Amino acid sequence: MENPEKPRVLVVDDDPALQKLVATLLQRAGMDSIGALTASSAAEVLKQRPLPNVIVLDMMLPDTSGVEFLRQMRTKEMFDALPVVVLSALADPDQIREALNAGADRYLTKPYIVNNLISTVQDLVRNGRPKK
Repeated sequence: MENPEKPRVLVVDDDPALQKLVATLLQRAGMDSIGALTASSAAEVLKQRPLPNVIVLDMMLPDTSGVEFLRQMRTKEMFDALPVVVLSALADPDQIREALNAGADRYLTKPYIVNNLISTVQDLVRNGRPKK
């Protein structure tokens, strides 16, 4: 059950087990999460209000890449202030740079350190998107 006082995090990952693990970790840190297995289901969540406070996004999704989802999202002014953390197994510097240039605010690689993920999300909830 969602609590309107708690920060809401949209977790976009095609791996249901990983999504559930991230949701559990966020919940323990005092946040609610919404899961989406595809970019198109994440886009549907973004049509609802209130918007999540942060998105945790995988780069490899079944329907479109995380980078393409980010590019499309960042074309809409209503999402300018919405922070995005990429959480991906892709660790190539060119792929990381591409995601950051597409509008990601932070990039964490899998396997990830739990405390890094939670502190990154908490920082973005508190402070919003870094000024570019």
